[in-house]
Amino acid sequence: MKIFREVQIYVAATAIFLVLTSVIIRVPESSKKRSPYYPSPMIQYFTFGYKEQLADMFWIRAIQDFDYCDVPLAHNTCQNESWLFGMLDLITDMSPKFRVPYSSGALALTVLITDIDGATKIFDKGVKQLPKDWPIAFRAAYHYLYEVKDKKRAAELLTQAGQNGAPPWVFTLAGRLYSDSGELELARAVLKEMRETNQEEGFIKRLEEKIAKIEKDQSFKKSQ
Repeated sequence: MKIFREVQIYVAATAIFLVLTSVIIRVPESSKKRSPYYPSPMIQYFTFGYKEQLADMFWIRAIQDFDYCDVPLAHNTCQNESWLFGMLDLITDMSPKFRVPYSSGALALTVLITDIDGATKIFDKGVKQLPKDWPIAFRAAYHYLYEVKDKKRAAELLTQAGQNGAPPWVFTLAGRLYSDSGELELARAVLKEMRETNQEEGFIKRLEEKIAKIEKDQSFKKSQ
């Protein structure tokens, strides 16, 4: 048994070394400034009991390129199911209760690179795995309202957030989502929450740009 255990540890350590090596040195020819390593999803079946640890390492790799877009469609708009989505999807498959990839990773998908489908899938996974985590539901509500244009789902997520510790005013805001002002109010509320939780400046700046766009669009509608 002792020999078997030593062999198991050796194999696991070798696997982790190979993963770390590939993360560090693999640099695609198409990217000179970035190194967007993307491991095969099959790797989660060969972790030798170290799935959580590998998920942590892939997360560290992902945050180095939060704003990376492998297939840009426009300024700050990436093709759906981007490189970042692939990394977050793998990380959350390997570690379903790992909170930060949902709360910050999905936020990066929707705010920084506008990968709408990818952000929707990661937020949905987060809400399912951590239903009582109100900040995740709260941020998902913004995504569903502003990017997906699904007011009903956004209202449901705000209600869920309120039932699990969010400030009581989210219930009032949920009722206002069916008016034009609701979209702007929710975006401003998410911006406030991001500032209070010390999110990175890149997140805040990009959301400020999106809020400016909402204000411009609403002013244009009123002038018609």
